[in-house]
Amino acid sequence: MLLINNEVVAQVLTMRECIEVQEAAFSALLEGKAIYRPRIDTYVPCDREDGYYRFGTVEGSSGGYYAVRLKSDIVHWPRGEDGSTSENKYCLQPGTFCGLVILYSAGNGEPLAIMNDGHLQHMRVGGAAGIGTRLLAREDASVVGMLGSGGMARTFLEAYCAVRPIKKVKVFSRNPTNRKRYAAEMTQALGIEVTPVDSAREAVRGVDILSTCTDSITPTIKPDWLEPGMHVVNLGPREISADTAARFDVKVQQGNEVLDIPESTMYRKGVGGSHGAFVMGTEVQQQRIPRATKNLKLGDWPVYTDIISGKAPGRTSREQITHYRTIGNWGVQFSSVGSLVYRKAKAAGLGHELPTEWFLQDIRN
Repeated sequence: MLLINNEVVAQVLTMRECIEVQEAAFSALLEGKAIYRPRIDTYVPCDREDGYYRFGTVEGSSGGYYAVRLKSDIVHWPRGEDGSTSENKYCLQPGTFCGLVILYSAGNGEPLAIMNDGHLQHMRVGGAAGIGTRLLAREDASVVGMLGSGGMARTFLEAYCAVRPIKKVKVFSRNPTNRKRYAAEMTQALGIEVTPVDSAREAVRGVDILSTCTDSITPTIKPDWLEPGMHVVNLGPREISADTAARFDVKVQQGNEVLDIPESTMYRKGVGGSHGAFVMGTEVQQQRIPRATKNLKLGDWPVYTDIISGKAPGRTSREQITHYRTIGNWGVQFSSVGSLVYRKAKAAGLGHELPTEWFLQDIRN
């Protein structure tokens, strides 16, 4: 059993490999050689009067491995001066987080690794943005408009540079210091021109690829900002409104993460940043959790495998506005990227070995 921390993940995992291993796993879905279970969140009242404890899981299998990703968060939803609502989270105290990926052998059931999910999470989602961009963006797309300046905005941009000849980036986030820092760091890291701008509108104007990487649970772009030929990628499930989605000529979702469960006394749809979740607490306590803006109707959207199999068309002209939702297939992402990290760490002698017998027992469960 191997214990793998974020530093080891960062040392062994490259973005190009992250993209390629996920593309292979997504293709395996078509052949019945990969599978995933959609994300499930459970909300329980916590010590904060304006927050909730949220436990989230996804799981999936590909390439002979099975992965379970676990998150333990205290979440709350501050409102910005502009009226927008975002989701903040932590574990124990602000600035610390608890997310784990547990990897098993699907061949014999052996527990193989426990990994911090932080860097792996950023890389697998950034890689997904790269997959969608390679699938739908114009071949000569070279200018990016980035909304957001956090960790995901970094891996999203790294992925775009891996699949398209990116030369220029405009970045906006609500914190001027953060967007300036992002611009300086990404200019140095990628060797391209990254410029901070003073508004979301300016970040969007005239770009080939529009990327929204924020923690907002309300829409971040407006329909009339979209221009012919743009490719749009969003991180959060609520950053794109139905009115904006109506402007897209080609809409693709990575996979279907919707659980077709009717609302009940415990199950709620569209709470906080969750598609659907099991929620504990009194009616008053549950009012702490904001209902997000009305979700898009995704049932008729093609998924990634529809495009690569030829079941649905992708971009067919330069003028089309395309959109890729990086939501879906999460369990397969963790099994494919997690197993790659495990194999490379094992081969390099990295990580901390734990006795496998610690995780086995002679009592039938």
